Amino acid sequence: MKEYIKSIVKYNDNKLSKSFAFFIQFLIILSVITFSVETLPNLKPQTKVILNSIEVFCVIIFTVEYVARIYVSDKKLKFIFSFFGLIDLLAILPFYLSFGIDLRSLRVLRMFRLFRLLKLARYNRAMRHFAKAMVVAKEQIILFMAITLILIYFAAVGIYYFENEAQPEHFSSIFDSLWWSIVTLTTVGYGDVYPITVGGRIFTFFILLIGLGIVAIPTGIISSSLTKVFEPDSDEE
Repeated sequence: MKEYIKSIVKYNDNKLSKSFAFFIQFLIILSVITFSVETLPNLKPQTKVILNSIEVFCVIIFTVEYVARIYVSDKKLKFIFSFFGLIDLLAILPFYLSFGIDLRSLRVLRMFRLFRLLKLARYNRAMRHFAKAMVVAKEQIILFMAITLILIYFAAVGIYYFENEAQPEHFSSIFDSLWWSIVTLTTVGYGDVYPITVGGRIFTFFILLIGLGIVAIPTGIISSSLTKVFEPDSDEE
């Protein structure tokens, strides 16, 4: 019995297992859609009942899947605390925690249902490749993030000294300047806070150039990692 369940939920090498994987993926997408529909104002009571029924059905299936994966796992604790084990738990936990909890907290709990999207990584080949690429590029990404945080702080300090006297309401401290630094380095540029001094504008010009590089670097890192991940598959074919 255990091997039969294992062949369905763990392996993807037979028709029944593939059908189960597609069914779970369908439920994940359906759950996310119902989550979005629930936010619509003035929903009819009948609609709310249908949405709630769909949510209950999805949670029951996800719970059965989670318990089944623990049951067939050779190292149960290792699975429970693994990435996918925690994602499977977070996919169902908000539903069970919502019982007996203040409704104001329920809105936050509902948001955690979005973790179900991460369950797709187990069933979707393209997402598995992306996950592997992120693991391969882990050190480079961590290094890049560290450098980015340093640059954000450096930009906040620089613009503070250029604009503090001219715009004390927007650049009253380095902490207030961090917002400008983030939106400028990421090239978003909302336009709500911008420099008006000559020095501040020249400084912003160089920060924008650095920002273009910040946007491009992660793309190169991930693209290179994806190439490395896909190479073994090409060799097998």
